[in-house]
Amino acid sequence: MSRKPTIAFTHLGCEKNRIDTEHIIGLLAQAGYEVDANEELADYVIVNTCSFIQAAREESVRTLVELAEANKKIVIAGCMAQHFPEELLAELPEAIALVGTGDYHKIVDVMQRVEKGDRVKEVTAEPTYIANETTPRYRTTSEAVAYVRIAEGCDYRCAFCIIPHLRGNQRSRTIESIVVEAQQLADQGVKEIILISQITTNYGVDIYGQPKLAELLYALGKVDIPWIRMHYAYPTGLTPKVITAIQETPNILPYLDLPLQHSHPEILRAMNRPWQGHVNDDIIHRVKTAIPNAILRTTFIVGFPGETEEHHLHLVEFIKRHEFDHVGVFTFSPEEGTHAYNLPNQLSQAVMDTRREEIMEVQQSISWQQNQKSVGQLVDVLIEQENPQTGELIGRSARFSPEVDGLVYAQGETRLGCIVPVMITDADIYDLYGHLTYSVA
Repeated sequence: MSRKPTIAFTHLGCEKNRIDTEHIIGLLAQAGYEVDANEELADYVIVNTCSFIQAAREESVRTLVELAEANKKIVIAGCMAQHFPEELLAELPEAIALVGTGDYHKIVDVMQRVEKGDRVKEVTAEPTYIANETTPRYRTTSEAVAYVRIAEGCDYRCAFCIIPHLRGNQRSRTIESIVVEAQQLADQGVKEIILISQITTNYGVDIYGQPKLAELLYALGKVDIPWIRMHYAYPTGLTPKVITAIQETPNILPYLDLPLQHSHPEILRAMNRPWQGHVNDDIIHRVKTAIPNAILRTTFIVGFPGETEEHHLHLVEFIKRHEFDHVGVFTFSPEEGTHAYNLPNQLSQAVMDTRREEIMEVQQSISWQQNQKSVGQLVDVLIEQENPQTGELIGRSARFSPEVDGLVYAQGETRLGCIVPVMITDADIYDLYGHLTYSVA
């Protein structure tokens, strides 16, 4: 019996891409392929690419070129394969296959065709696939953490966003399917799951006729996982029903990731988010009143075409007023195929960079103040790493989501993957520092 080829993986982009990669690995491993982290030893390298903005595409291209120069046989998966299939095939002879965002479940068939010498393009023009709890998966996160995709795609058409073109319209999984997967993860010892989709608060609209996030949260409240965190909550979707579900379900963290994008009604209208402009303040006030311990993360785009200094100052004051725990700021990236690509009054990169730096400086002061509130407090921390040189433990509190927020550095001894109380003794702009109050063998 001949040996199956060895396949290495490179994952680029967001956690949605990560889940796709995990399913690809799971499917190939189930089919008998060897998976190796070492690209030099692999027969093939699968690169799951990102194409969300120009910077992400440049990173993807650099990775592909480096592999091509090393004479690797490359399978290009993900958003760039979806976005530029013909261009990639034409310009990169080393690309022996393309797999779109809605086609990764066909990866075994793709590899079998590649082994026969075919050059394969498996890219569905309008993606409709979504994996469920029965799809093989090999998690690449720390053992105690898992992302759970509750829906894929997006029905909104924000002027700056290419995602609907790359991932199709929204399709949700059933509540039953998601709960089964959460239970599987609980049985594997997972302590935190992070619910993701393009717009989490729109979950279920396509299959139930109305949003069903509140019902999903109540159902997940019955699963024995201590922390359940939500990403990508569209602000207007935080209805009283959803807020009540967060309040009444103990394992749903009061962590709200709200991609607000801007504060000024005129810019939001230009972004094709007009219904958001006059409700941002009200929503944040309502959330903070109902959930006083709410942790608020958001992202903003600076330099959208037509953004004036007045618009920018409006955003700066908005950030100062609401004192978000975590803020990400991106400069506008004109994406071909979006409405904003051809808008007049495009700003220079220099102006956009200056505005981004100003907002980040404002937010750093706020983040420092927010972190100082934890000093002197006993905080539950999920321990994920240990520094092999110093023995220092590294983890996260409920305030910090993986990779995008800060960390907690703690002295003491405990096993990885458990949640332990840590006395916080110091804090800086991004991270917390402390010591365990007892040791766990």
